[in-house]
Amino acid sequence: MSEQPIPDCLGPRPVTARPAWHVPHGSWDTHFHALGPQLRFPYGAKRKYTPPDAPVEQCLRLHEALGFARGWVVHANTHGFDNAVDLDAVARSDGRYVAVVRLDASASPASCAELHARGARGVRFAFNPQHGGSLDLTVFNHVVRCIAPLGWFVELHFDGADIARLQEWLEAIPVQVVIDHLGRVDPAGGVAQEPFQILLALLARGNFWIKLSGADRISRQGAPYADVAPLAQALVSARPDRLLWGTDWPHTGYFDAARVPEDTALVDALATFVPEAPEREAILVHNPLRLLALAA
Repeated sequence: MSEQPIPDCLGPRPVTARPAWHVPHGSWDTHFHALGPQLRFPYGAKRKYTPPDAPVEQCLRLHEALGFARGWVVHANTHGFDNAVDLDAVARSDGRYVAVVRLDASASPASCAELHARGARGVRFAFNPQHGGSLDLTVFNHVVRCIAPLGWFVELHFDGADIARLQEWLEAIPVQVVIDHLGRVDPAGGVAQEPFQILLALLARGNFWIKLSGADRISRQGAPYADVAPLAQALVSARPDRLLWGTDWPHTGYFDAARVPEDTALVDALATFVPEAPEREAILVHNPLRLLALAA
């Protein structure tokens, strides 16, 4: 049987307006991806879809348009285990970006130290079924041993329905942990649902951070993501000092143009999720710096 062709997904919408509120000076976008150009940085053969090129030049223009000073270029499974595109983005960002890379069993303390010198500060394990990837605990434990002396964090992208199954393992992770996209908890279940209560319990442990990103991915209503607001606001009430935010640009994996989010709308939704300006400044400016200071 012949292999099925890899489908093309859509690219991001152009940014046509500034956010309705002033993004604080020194704000960080802690979740975006640099993709391609494919002629220089080929996509991985086992990817689930093929997005258009979204090179570092477009990342920089996005952040200029939205008012963000710095960012974390987060490795996308689209590029397999090749981190060259992320390291190139860091090198060409004039000090604005750091990288969150992807590693496998070939990682070593020496190779991680080399990545650290080139701007890597975290490693991502993305095993949400919708975007490909799987979790190999043997590889995970090996990588954690390699990065622990560097103070790196591990970043996790999983399905919210799996949180209860993963809870015991999550609680045993010995380094700083960043959870992507509000844990991808279904907002229809509300704040009382078990997956969200586990997320709150993890946040209280002292080594967990949660990104208030990906509202478009879990919302059943679309912008302005009113159904996601109660979850985000509950996290803010619990630990505003342990929250981060990111655009998730260029929003890979969308095939319906009506569902591709507008980045300005995502920034504006953050003001609803976090209504108080001091807490917004903490999430956008101070929290990323505190986490990165552990791996300085």
